[in-house]
Amino acid sequence: MEEKEILAQIEVINKKIIDSDNKIDLLYNRAGLYTKLQNHSKAINDYIAVLELDANHKDAKVKLDMLKTIVKFVNTDIYASTNTNMDPWM
Repeated sequence: MEEKEILAQIEVINKKIIDSDNKIDLLYNRAGLYTKLQNHSKAINDYIAVLELDANHKDAKVKLDMLKTIVKFVNTDIYASTNTNMDPWM
């Protein structure tokens, strides 16, 4: 799927979210699209929003943990500190 197609789908979801009473599936799907674009911060925000609406959403928990791990490894600068297990942002 091309980036233009993904962005178009995100726009459709954005419009549906405004009018929807049940936003969980829409937020979850949008998070998946953001992940495909490697926009991890927006995906994380959407997964957090899903969990705020449904704390027992197992798939969102798993994906959120996965993205946090990815962000942690991408942002870890092994030369900045020898204490890489105590990074304050995670």
